[in-house]
Amino acid sequence: MRANCSSSSACPANSSEEELPVGLQAPGNLELVFTVLSAVMMGLLMFSLGCSVKLQKLWSHIRRPWGIAVGLLCQFGLMPLIAYLLAIIFSLKPVQAVAVLIMGCCPGGTISNIFTFWVDGDMDLSISMTTCSTVAALGMMPLCLYLYTLSWNLEQSLTLPYQNIGISLVCLTIPVAFGVYVNYRCPKQSKIILKIGAIVGGVLLLVVAVAGTLLAKESWNSDIILVTISFIFPLIGHVMGFLLALLTRQSWQRCRTISLETGAQNIQMCITMLQLSFTAKQLVQMIIFPLTYGLFQLLDGFLIIAAYKIYKRILKNKQRKRNPGCAEGCPNMKSTSPKETSAFLEVNEEVAVTRPSEPTDLHMALEPTGHISSCA
Repeated sequence: MRANCSSSSACPANSSEEELPVGLQAPGNLELVFTVLSAVMMGLLMFSLGCSVKLQKLWSHIRRPWGIAVGLLCQFGLMPLIAYLLAIIFSLKPVQAVAVLIMGCCPGGTISNIFTFWVDGDMDLSISMTTCSTVAALGMMPLCLYLYTLSWNLEQSLTLPYQNIGISLVCLTIPVAFGVYVNYRCPKQSKIILKIGAIVGGVLLLVVAVAGTLLAKESWNSDIILVTISFIFPLIGHVMGFLLALLTRQSWQRCRTISLETGAQNIQMCITMLQLSFTAKQLVQMIIFPLTYGLFQLLDGFLIIAAYKIYKRILKNKQRKRNPGCAEGCPNMKSTSPKETSAFLEVNEEVAVTRPSEPTDLHMALEPTGHISSCA
């Protein structure tokens, strides 16, 4: 599957006659600085998110990897199939269809870890899934691409970015490992680092989205069909990932995590593979897809977070109406921490699904959340 770049004039590395259009030029000094700063910031961000990982929970996911297995099934089972079906349904050109398929075969991106934190997901599972999918991509990417392109008769072979995969894996595991160590040695300080990292991560995502849009502004007048697919593709991935997790009887917290991991792909890996495998003339027809996919997966993530926060607020208001005395404050009641709020939400979700009509069981289910029961 690796293209022969030693003598082929079609290889972008050896092409001296063709030049990329203005929006796709090789990065200059400003863009290089932006790339380096983004890498450093992402490393610091993964370090802060690693401070939320507990060794016991991480080991439990490794020892009983049911959540990881479901996530890998979504990543390399659902996403490539969805990409293939979208390419067939929209009757894409071969070059454009390959771009969509490559995106579907890429592993999960680190952006999903940030979104998972903001929706009170399982951070241990999220980071485990991102790491495992990046490792699995070494074998699953070529396998999926080979199986789905058998009937397409591609004239050009695809070059897998093994170096990019390795760099992504190192940039993910090393900062997270340091974060896990800090959480183990200094749990109080790790909570502060986690809160700062989560806020910085949200701001960083906004900066990256705006900067990426401006850097690729010359490419926004491309095929509207590719833009449409880049909008619906991550949404379908989120929904299908959630449904598959629900069908496999995962907890609500894991369903949210797997859903976000499924729709969030490694954009940089897709772009690198396109640049290694295709000429500049072909890139003009396909590069808009990973760029717009990256933007829309950011927007989808923000919408999911907003919807979750609204849902969480509604549940809290319902609880206050059931216990009006607690609305003004109870003598023995303290403000609930984020961890208690997350547990409260998770318990109520499970009760709402399993036994919505038994108030006695609901009261018992709320008992472990602490101060709420003392106000009844």
